[in-house]
Amino acid sequence: MTHLVTESPCNFQKTGRAVLKIVREGLQQLDQYINKDFAHACKIIYHCRGKVVVMGIGKSGHIGKKIASTFASTGTPSFFVHPAEANHGDLGMVCTNDIVIAISNSGETLEILTLIPVLKRRNIVLICITSRPGSTMACAAKIHICVKVPQEACSLGLAPTSSTTAALVMGDALAIALLNARGFTQEDFALSHPGGALGHKLLLRVEDIMHTGNDIPQIQPEASLGQALLHMTSKKMGVIVICSIEGLIKGIFTDGDLRRILNLNMNINVRNLRIDSVMTQFGICMQPRTLVADAVNVMKSKNVTCVMISRNDKLLGLVHIRDILRANIT
Repeated sequence: MTHLVTESPCNFQKTGRAVLKIVREGLQQLDQYINKDFAHACKIIYHCRGKVVVMGIGKSGHIGKKIASTFASTGTPSFFVHPAEANHGDLGMVCTNDIVIAISNSGETLEILTLIPVLKRRNIVLICITSRPGSTMACAAKIHICVKVPQEACSLGLAPTSSTTAALVMGDALAIALLNARGFTQEDFALSHPGGALGHKLLLRVEDIMHTGNDIPQIQPEASLGQALLHMTSKKMGVIVICSIEGLIKGIFTDGDLRRILNLNMNINVRNLRIDSVMTQFGICMQPRTLVADAVNVMKSKNVTCVMISRNDKLLGLVHIRDILRANIT
């Protein structure tokens, strides 16, 4: 089947750049709305003993879902409720200590307006995000956050474009202001994202992947280089840890060390030469709770393929670069 290719009357690149320009200009207008109302909303949400319930319909609903999701992943318990479903039973999800954030460009969304009397009767704090300070929703809210933009990026002035972007950015501003106020950490963030690559990277510690016990290639200081090489080869890690009989780390020896020794003297007697005379003293050690991501950075900066895991100079485990690759942390 043949498809005829015809020239489009539209300059797609020019239109795309025009859209970006309009949206950028709209976002620049938001600075004036990061004001005392914004700060008041942050304080109320910060002290909320319940959850933040976000509502919106149509495009505002899609934005509301994203805002609720961002809140939830940055330390502010939150979920989205569709206003139409709330009018038919789902309002029961909203509890006395909760806060409702309602999003509507016009501020006149009927499905939300019908909920307001019930919310007020239950003394539930209502924060509205609209582009019209004089709208019914804005006037009914305890706090109104304005997100007015000069124009939509849609050439017809109809499809929500700049306005929805403005609402989304304002939601992000609220979420990140609260994140900072709570002292939210990387580990806190990871606890909300345990299944993703980011959470895996922020949660996995060297103690979770290290070799322990008989899996660690180790030998005592008085052993010969030959004995150390045999043991090192059997473990297939290219390294051996030298420890006292009590398990205290004395040093480390790698296949790279062996190559350097042989380059200096090809006639060494591996049976008579003690391992502690050619080992690298102590070596690179880490605490068991060290993040694997941090271990990767150290290994890259030190140009090593293996690190020892210890506590009070006592060997607990060994982590090789292959273990990190298997854990998909790079």
